[in-house]
Amino acid sequence: MIVPEGPNLGKMLRYVGRPLAVLLAYDIIVAVGYVYGGWRWIASPHIPLAIFGGAIGAILAFRNTSSYARWWEARILWGQIANSSRTLAREALSMIAAAQHDEAGRMEVLLLQRRIVFLQIAYVHALRCQLRGISVLNDIKRLLTEEDLEYVLTHQNQALAIQQRIASLVAFSFDRGWIDAMRWAAIDRTLSDMANAQGGAERIKNTPMPKQYDLFPQLFVRVYCLLLPLGMVSNLGMLTPIGSTLVGFIFLALDEIGRDLEAPFENCEHDVPLNAITRTIEINLKQMLGDSDIPAPVKPVMGVLW
Repeated sequence: MIVPEGPNLGKMLRYVGRPLAVLLAYDIIVAVGYVYGGWRWIASPHIPLAIFGGAIGAILAFRNTSSYARWWEARILWGQIANSSRTLAREALSMIAAAQHDEAGRMEVLLLQRRIVFLQIAYVHALRCQLRGISVLNDIKRLLTEEDLEYVLTHQNQALAIQQRIASLVAFSFDRGWIDAMRWAAIDRTLSDMANAQGGAERIKNTPMPKQYDLFPQLFVRVYCLLLPLGMVSNLGMLTPIGSTLVGFIFLALDEIGRDLEAPFENCEHDVPLNAITRTIEINLKQMLGDSDIPAPVKPVMGVLW
């Protein structure tokens, strides 16, 4: 996710990069040819640029609204995962308890609570890696026991396997009498909420925008940019590159914005900042556990929060 900062004209111009440079060169050729080359035939002042521009603008607005809705839903789902992670840790630490007279049981409960919290930290890291299409091993091996790691790596959906492991530990606690049925049901609801959020994120990841949403707006914008100098040159002359390139820049930028936002889990600078979110979850849960190995929050790198 690009972090908001002061206006940067160079960065804004680089955003559309090559298409804008090509458009500027094309505008200059048209203007020079018309003014100095006698290419009067190239001018087409009757092209209804305003009508075309309004129609294309409406199409881009619809596509960009749809793209942002996907991005924002992804962020909401990860907000739910963060909240559910804190809730699960709180429930594990406060609801699971051995009898006061059972000293060995209390020590066993402490180890089980720690195991659940670390499994939950591994879960959010595994889900982040799965959504971005990268290996989960480096991010979860430091958090899991050898037994848990071996179990998780045998599954295709490692995040789901970790959640199943947590559910098994809660069931084990119920069998040992460390938790009653009502508290077990509360933890199970938290796990279900998290599973629902994971399913929503996977739906966004595995259901791309229809290809027509990319192809047709891009085609319309390119054709419109080709027509701009032809419709302006008879009135603007050598000022045509200024007017045409400025209007073209707006449409090219709008087209690029929609394409950037439509896939929020592609491990690029326009993603939902999953690194920062999962690191925050790890910090919160380790602090709840009283752990001393607390990592630092993720900081923006060159204006991008990953």
